[in-house]
Amino acid sequence: MRDDFWEAVGLKLSARNQLKGTVKEVVSDGVVAKVKIHIDAPMEITAVVTKEAVEELGVKKGDKITAIVKSTEIMLGKD
Repeated sequence: MRDDFWEAVGLKLSARNQLKGTVKEVVSDGVVAKVKIHIDAPMEITAVVTKEAVEELGVKKGDKITAIVKSTEIMLGKD
């Protein structure tokens, strides 16, 4: 994803709420999927998103990904 992608679609994000990392595991369970992400800090976080979101983004183990953190949730953005 381009660095200015969110601005191009009319959204603005602060740099502090984006964590770049690598997908370590994707586990689908019903309508949700858990995406475990190794952050380059080193640390690891887990995002719980819909299975549909994982499928639409084509998220799989080894992908480079950006975790976008809101106060109540973590969303995903894929390069």
